[in-house]
Amino acid sequence: MALIDTHCHLDVEEFDADRPEVIVRARAAGVTGIVVPAIHAAGWSGLIGLCAAEPDLYPALGLHPVYLDQHRDAHRAQLERRIAETRPVAVGEIGLDFYLRELDRARQQALFEAQLAIARTAGLPVLIHARKSHDQVLATLRRIRVPGGIAHAFSGSLEQARQYVDLGFLLGFGGMLTFERSRKIRILAQALPIEAIVLETDAPDLTVVSHRGERNSPEYLPDVLAALSEVRGEDPAALAEATSRNARELLGLD
Repeated sequence: MALIDTHCHLDVEEFDADRPEVIVRARAAGVTGIVVPAIHAAGWSGLIGLCAAEPDLYPALGLHPVYLDQHRDAHRAQLERRIAETRPVAVGEIGLDFYLRELDRARQQALFEAQLAIARTAGLPVLIHARKSHDQVLATLRRIRVPGGIAHAFSGSLEQARQYVDLGFLLGFGGMLTFERSRKIRILAQALPIEAIVLETDAPDLTVVSHRGERNSPEYLPDVLAALSEVRGEDPAALAEATSRNARELLGLD
């Protein structure tokens, strides 16, 4: 079974000690593609270099709302240039985080809108981070239309999920799906059409239940597939094929 991890921060320091080994183990587990989203401008060069060196790693470039204090106005123009030069598969990770109250909402909103405009001009999908902010994210996406994207680590309502789908978005499900207590997420994964679902790890964060308390890794993506198969009562091979096809078509992967 060929799986695509649509959201994995493989470039961050948590993987510095054993990154090549992690990639080898992920491939052995059936992960044939990994999308690596950026979080701040300082990481763009390393991320681009990592993905250029590995044929099954795909870069996304953006400015993550949680790292707002590291972003500068100049980074917006730099992002636009980098995207034109490197042509990543998506603009991301971008969005709004209203869970962390210390993050200025107005600055987040301005940054989000600027990056959506960049994505629209470039004709690229976006990778969305939304915590306690789905309604505001959706309202913004209706005003600034982009070529679809992925609502990463989705945990909103079924109605919000349908609104994303209507805007051309897919919903990303990861390690939380493997926890039986994640009833809301498991009900969502069961209720949504398979055409709306992609798989992810968000490694090194949000690990699967079998590795609770450990660093998450793309090699654990089969655990997410197994959980999806369990909640939907469907064949894992068919789900692997469908979710990977969804990712390839949206992101234009080889």
